[in-house]
Amino acid sequence: MKLLLSRQHSPIGEMLLVSDGEALRALDFHDYEARLHTLLRRHYGAYTLTPATDAGAVGRHLAAYFAGDLAALDEVAVRTGGTAFQREVWAALRRIPAGTTTSYGRLAATIGRPSASRAVGMANGSNPVAIVVPCHRVIGADASLTGYGGGLPRKAWLLAHEARHAAAAG
Repeated sequence: MKLLLSRQHSPIGEMLLVSDGEALRALDFHDYEARLHTLLRRHYGAYTLTPATDAGAVGRHLAAYFAGDLAALDEVAVRTGGTAFQREVWAALRRIPAGTTTSYGRLAATIGRPSASRAVGMANGSNPVAIVVPCHRVIGADASLTGYGGGLPRKAWLLAHEARHAAAAG
């Protein structure tokens, strides 16, 4: 599989954006590049990354999101690998409104599998498209911040950013 890799600066660090020219396949942070490659291999097998000079529409939508337009990410086309269950969880993540959070248990119930909170957690942790597929919006049942592939400081920043801009919009 031939994929394009672009890099984009953000308030929480440089992001690595992988696309197929039509849809976003992966998004991770520069300090987690090894994990990005692991996820790409796991989801797509053999692949090559060709440097792209511009992140295109995805980059513009991400810039708008970081500028406070939380709905900008709704326009980003995403195409992921993964199992049918993982893709179901990732689709449910995209339906969590910006500025809100949910727990693994509530997310499991949302997809009709109330006893699958651990499996939902595993799928959440395997999400290859950070921010756009907002796994950062899932927190512990006790409202604590739980693991985030980009690190808890980034998760806290993203949640605060969304809460601030959602409150300003509402």
